[in-house]
This record gives sequence, structure tokens and C-alpha cells, in this order.
Amino acid sequence: QVQLVESGGGLVQPGGSLRLSCAASGSIFSVYAMGWYRQAPGKQRELVATITSGGVTDYADSVKGRFTISRDNAKNTVYLQMNSLKPDDTAVYNCYGEVTTAPRTIPYRYWGQGTQVTVSS
Repeated sequence: QVQLVESGGGLVQPGGSLRLSCAASGSIFSVYAMGWYRQAPGKQRELVATITSGGVTDYADSVKGRFTISRDNAKNTVYLQMNSLKPDDTAVYNCYGEVTTAPRTIPYRYWGQGTQVTVSS
């Protein structure tokens, strides 16, 4: 079994910052790509940012220049630093990790439980 546990969500004023964390644990052999999605009420789920095991990153246009994704491979943890937050960033943020639990197997995507981020004055 593999679990992804998120932390760091909350309420912040416009222009503020938050840092989300997502730690993978359990029967892990390797962790490949990790990333974050978000979904706001009444909107489609949006891929926010991704990072490969080698550190290559990609971002949605809506967050470029404001959000930074990073990871600590030794801790199997991915982070999302969110700066200059806007009310439009309000959503439930879910992390994922593509994990193998044995050698020479295909990675499976595991999900965190979701954390609420609310940007409001």
C-alpha cells in the first residue's frame, strides 16, 4: 500500500503565500513524476504543476511565475510554493505520485486526499 498525505492548505489573503506538501509513504520502490491538480466549485479539474524524478517542471499558464513545484526525492515529498495568490486560486488541491512498489513494474498513480486553499480578504 502507498499513501500520499498532503498538508499546508488554509485561508490566505489575496497577495499572500502558502506552501503545500505531499509526502508519499508505504511500500515504495520508486517514485516517478509527481504533481498537483486543483478543482474549484463549478470548474473543471486543472493540472497545476508537474515535476519529474529528474526535476523537470511544467506549469499551467495560470500559475506560471507565481507557483513553484519542487521535490525531495529522499523524502518522497513534493512541494508547491504558491505566491501572489489570487481569489481565482481558491480550490481543492490534490497531489499525485506515479509509484512502483516492485522492480520492473509499471508505475501506478496514487492520490492524496486533497487540501483546501481559500484566497479571500
